[in-house]
Amino acid sequence: MGILEKIAEIEREISRTQKNKATEYHLGLLKAKLAKYRAQLLEPSKSSGAKGEGFDVMKSGDARVALIGFPSVGKSTFLSLMTSTESEAASYEFTTLTCIPGVIEYKGANIQLLDLPGIIEGAAQGKGRGRQVIAVARTADVVIMMLDATKGEVQRELLEKELESVGIRLNCPKPNIYFKPKKGGGLSYNSTVPLTHCSEKLVQLILHEYKIFNAEVLFREDSTPDEFIDVIVGNRVYMPCLYVYNKVDQISIEEVDRLAHRPNSVVISCGMKLNLDFLLEQLWEYLALICIYTKKRGERPDFSDPIIMRRGASVEHVCHRIHRTLASQFKYALVWGTSTKYSPQRVGLTHIMEHEDVIQIVKK
Repeated sequence: MGILEKIAEIEREISRTQKNKATEYHLGLLKAKLAKYRAQLLEPSKSSGAKGEGFDVMKSGDARVALIGFPSVGKSTFLSLMTSTESEAASYEFTTLTCIPGVIEYKGANIQLLDLPGIIEGAAQGKGRGRQVIAVARTADVVIMMLDATKGEVQRELLEKELESVGIRLNCPKPNIYFKPKKGGGLSYNSTVPLTHCSEKLVQLILHEYKIFNAEVLFREDSTPDEFIDVIVGNRVYMPCLYVYNKVDQISIEEVDRLAHRPNSVVISCGMKLNLDFLLEQLWEYLALICIYTKKRGERPDFSDPIIMRRGASVEHVCHRIHRTLASQFKYALVWGTSTKYSPQRVGLTHIMEHEDVIQIVKK
């Protein structure tokens, strides 16, 4: 029995089992087995066959965005509209067969946009080069999920399921669980909140499935068995995702309104170029980028060439970005902008910068 058959068998068993207090241990074990088999499926086989041609593109720019979606939802059209790169677009499926990168220039930042081939159902098992597509998606900072507004919710559910099965978690925070395997001493289990989904027995059973008998486990939130399994496996990627509904010019205004009010969703039309500017604004928010301008002593700030940083960056991060030796020669900095109480404010290395701040660094 191959891994795929085992996975299908466990999925059938989970769907057959009623969810109640009596079956929670059984379901927890099944989920642990399922995660284990899926991990085996993603690992490359030990036998050295001819290497398949992957299509990961070298990372460039300040951030990376992956376009994921079923064939013929308008990914290539979107890339051609947003960037100066032309991606072949036609009315038949699988026009794009490899990864095509483009660059969006927005607010002084270069955002790398990757147009990936269409995903089909069963991509996580390797159908239609699905594994390579999903591997590239794991390296992105944000995923844009392109959906056909005329198809309703079907595509969204299928894509979420495919990404979930390869360890990509969309729009959800990392579980607040402390887990550390030990050499001996058995299982030390604690929780700082009352748990409704997990118990010590279930945690023990799941750990035994992974052949872990000595570990320290501390739950800091009421987590589910699935989240606990994610923590044990440890290779999960938590990333923000923007659901983009294309072709809204083909559906009723009530349906557009309903889709636009869904969380993390934007409605656009590539054919009629509708709402693309709002999508860029949302993308900027999801990427959590900020622009910082530099200023030389006695001169005006240089607004033409901003330094692009992540939200939460400190003065020390800015120094490293300018030059790696600057932080060691740093005396103090003068900052103008919203992160200060008054302008200019004299700050140290730990000061947190905000969007469109101006900084002047004074060396020793």
